[in-house]
Amino acid sequence: MHDILMSFCQLALACVLGGMIGYERQSRRKAAGLRTNILVCLGSCLIMMMSFSIYKSVEGLTNADPARLGAQVVSGIGFLGAGAIMKEGLSITGLTTAACLWVVAGVGLAVGAGFYVEAIMTTVLVVVTVGTLSHWELKWSARANILRVCIYSENIPEQLSIISSCLEEMGVDIKSVKIREEYDKNSREQCIMLVMELTLINSDHIKNICITNGLQSLRGIKGVEVR
Repeated sequence: MHDILMSFCQLALACVLGGMIGYERQSRRKAAGLRTNILVCLGSCLIMMMSFSIYKSVEGLTNADPARLGAQVVSGIGFLGAGAIMKEGLSITGLTTAACLWVVAGVGLAVGAGFYVEAIMTTVLVVVTVGTLSHWELKWSARANILRVCIYSENIPEQLSIISSCLEEMGVDIKSVKIREEYDKNSREQCIMLVMELTLINSDHIKNICITNGLQSLRGIKGVEVR
């Protein structure tokens, strides 16, 4: 009875710790939220508990390694992390979510192995780190003067590289890019215009009109909107 109660407490602790990290992710509307993190942590804990139980049942009879199942969790969690990472244009999103899933798997393994204090400390550090740095990034973005620019351009080869070079000369950095193509209504195979939505970091506080005029002077640019 004691062993069953102890096992339940371990699994419950894994749910709580995974839920703490998952709640922080869900509050920011990330892909892997509360349920995903709880399930990852709970499953990792169960696998680690199974690994130790299997080892105890064959201890002295074979050279079994109780960490082998846990090692498969560490490598196998990659499929969830890969699914959380998305690439849009030059920007990549989901890296923090993928890293959180990897850490949550580690927390579950720690609970399953009996490292309760370490698991709790890791959970607290993850929540504090992700939450604090997110607020810091928002404050930094406000100070750095973040601009959102929409550029309408002809479908010209290497046009994005030309625009990047122009912005670099003005001292403006590109944070992210989203590109969509607009096609001829009569022919869906012919792209007639590119619509590029850029998020820019204007650290030198260059006037918006200067950025607009610089971009509009490029070949093939039909219009520029600063939002």
